[in-house]
Order: sequence, then structure tokens, then C-alpha cells
Amino acid sequence: MSQQIDPRKKRSSHITSGIERSGQRAMLRAIGLTDEDFERPIIGVANTWVEAQPCNYHLREVAQKVKQGVREAGGTPLEFNTIAVNDAIGMGHEGMKASLISREVIADSIELATIGYQFDGIVTIGGCDKTQPACVMAMARLNVPSIYLYGGSIPPGEWNGKNVTIQDVFEAVGAVSKGAMTVQQLRDLECAACPTYGACGGMFTANTMACAIEALGLTVPNCAAPVAPSELRAQKAYESGRAIMKILDSNTKPRDILTRSAFRNAVAVVAAMGGSTNSVLHLPAIAFEAGVKLTIDDIARFGERVPELADLKPAGKYVMADVDRIGGLPVVMKLLHGEGLINGECRTVTGETFSERLRDVSFPAGQDVVHDLRNPVRPSGGFAILRGNLAEEGAVIKTTGATSMYHRGPAKVFDCEEDAYKAIVKGKVRAGDIVVTRYEGPKGTKWLSSPTEGSLAQHMGR
Repeated sequence: MSQQIDPRKKRSSHITSGIERSGQRAMLRAIGLTDEDFERPIIGVANTWVEAQPCNYHLREVAQKVKQGVREAGGTPLEFNTIAVNDAIGMGHEGMKASLISREVIADSIELATIGYQFDGIVTIGGCDKTQPACVMAMARLNVPSIYLYGGSIPPGEWNGKNVTIQDVFEAVGAVSKGAMTVQQLRDLECAACPTYGACGGMFTANTMACAIEALGLTVPNCAAPVAPSELRAQKAYESGRAIMKILDSNTKPRDILTRSAFRNAVAVVAAMGGSTNSVLHLPAIAFEAGVKLTIDDIARFGERVPELADLKPAGKYVMADVDRIGGLPVVMKLLHGEGLINGECRTVTGETFSERLRDVSFPAGQDVVHDLRNPVRPSGGFAILRGNLAEEGAVIKTTGATSMYHRGPAKVFDCEEDAYKAIVKGKVRAGDIVVTRYEGPKGTKWLSSPTEGSLAQHMGR
């Protein structure tokens, strides 16, 4: 073997270089690695693939494109997997209690694998809601050369001559309970709403976090919008594999990118896209791992001047496939940059600033998916931070689609999500009621199965 060690192998040389590492090399030869592979930087490809849900179902194929890019750019890719818990499948039963915990488990597992195998750099691949912030939390925590890749969203289905999404199915369940839709119509909609793989198509948590992470500067350009089943998504995977080698060459690390200004940019983009309030949960968690202070008051301040520009579901007309069609997230970022609402001097992992990345982006005419700032969808962004006697430390409300800033009415109080769901379906919750669900969330949750000594259920129920 060569006596010269590639200076980029600051970590993997601990398992591939020198006679004292013969045992480690012997193990790796068993999976097909060669002397040439050992001499190259070793790149971990952290995949959140699971077969049990559509958002991440295709990520094995996505990872193959990433690995092709890594190999062609001079690295040795090694893929590993994590868990993933799907929120849409977990809703309405105790499975939802596993959702937020999965974020921590995913981040921990990426951290452990990267340390255990001493990867020189990592590409993390996310799809559904919690996998995305988890990937970036791990990147920030490890602070080794890294890049993030989104698996992309699902195209809309078609039913009765209109585009539909999973949102329509959940709403239709209520329509059936009210007698406004037949069971057969619901079944037909159910079979049409999700025509293939990819994350939920509206501006729900998955697409919100994909946009936020691109705005943080941790992806290749135009990574958030291309749909999952597309050549452009495969191209973004290949580009990400090649990009990690350049990131390694420059020794750019996540905390070099994750500045306070970068988080300001991410909040502005979430507001402009009418994004999910879950971003207020995930962005501070990422900031914490990066050593950046980000409070909900900061988020309120960063987003208060930003108008809502994208007319997207759940309150609007369009889905992420439509944003892809008109040029992707860079179109929105260019509008915000032109008004000084994002900081163009923030760096990206691929080396350029956002001013440089957005230089040649133009606003597409003849479409109403994204509005310009003179004619926004709404004059203020998609969320607001509230305080009061029920939430003294703060709460977040989605203002997208809101028709009133004040409401007074009777409170219907439930002790778990399941009871609230049953009451809604049975018509016990009426227009004007305020629904309060206690004992949910990371601190309040009650695990419904019978916990055993030392089990996760037991610890979550404390």
C-alpha cells in the first residue's frame, strides 16, 4: 500500500492506514473494498430509507446516485441507514408519540455511525418530517464536511378532474362522518391521492424543512423543489455526491455555514412559503447543535417583515411540484434578496454566497404559484408567535388561511389525541369550539401501551 496518506483522510486514516490497521482493512475487504478504495477519502452516506412509507421509500435509488457522484469525484462512499417514523401514518393513535423522539434517535444514529466508521465527510439524505431536521442536527453536532439532500415530494394525484393530496383524504374522512361524502367516494379518493413515492406535496413539514435547509445553505442549488420521481431529483443526488468531495477539499464544515444570519434567511423563507409551524420546533434544535442562539422571539422578529409569496396548500391552491415547474425555491429567494429580506452574503456549502447563487435567477411571468412582493398572497408571513395564560413561554399559530385574529368560544378539552379525534369524527366538536388536547408533546405525552422496565415507553410516560 502507498505510504502517502491523502491529507483529506483526517479521520478515515484511523481505520485504513498503517500496518496496525490491518485488522480493520481485512474487515472492509470482505465487503469489496480495495487498496485504491482505502487510499481515497471515505464518505458516509446517511440514508433514512424505510419501506413502510412513501416519503422515504425511494431513497435507496437516490443514494445510488449520490454514491456514483462520490466515486467519480474521487471518494469511497459507504452507505448506512437510520430509522424513520412517518407523521401521516402515525396520526390518530399512539404511533404519533414516536414521531418527535425519532428525530433524536436519527440524529444520534448518524452521529454514532460517523464516529464509529471515522468518515471523512457525510452526505445525509432525508425525506419525511423528522428525518430532515435530524440529518442537519447530526451534521451540526459532528461538524465534519457535510451536505444535505432532500428526497423530494410526491406529485399530486388526480380525482374527479382536480389535483388532490393526502390533505384531501384526511378532510374527506370528516366529510363522510357528516354525510357529505359516501364511503365509496372516500375510497376512490384514497386510491388516487398518492400516485407514487415522495414526501407530502403541500407546504407541510417535509417541504417546509427542505426549503429551510436550502435557505440555510446546506444543499446544492435548487434542492428543495424537484419532485421525487424526476430526472432532476436524480441529478441533484448526483451533484450532491460530487459536491461533498469539493466540500472536503475546502474543509468547509456545517458550523461555518450555520450562522445567525443563515437562520434569519431560513425563517424568512419559511414565512414567504407559508411554511409549517413545526419549523419553530426544528430550527431552534438545529441552532442549538450549531452553537447558535435562536429563540422563538428571534423567529418572530426575523419573520415579521416577510410577506407570504407562495400560494401553496394547505391553505392555498398549489403544491411543491408547481414550485418546481416555475423554477424552484431560488425564485422565492431572489425576490426576498431583492428587497433585502435575506442576507446574500451568507455562504453555502458549495462555496458561493447566496448573492452569487441567485445572480442569474429571474422571476417567471405568466404564473401565480409565486407572487411578487407588490402583490403578495398575504402581507405577512405564514405564522405568528403568541403568549398568554395558556402558554406563558410562547406558542405558535399558523396564520396562513386564517380569517380572524380573535376568537371566543367554548373549550372542548381532551386528555389525548385519540379522544379528540373520535369526538371530531362523531360530530361532538362543532364550529366555534376551541379544542384543547392535554398531555401531548415531548414533555406531556402519555404512552398508551403497557411499559416494561427500562423500555422507551416507560421513559416517555414519565
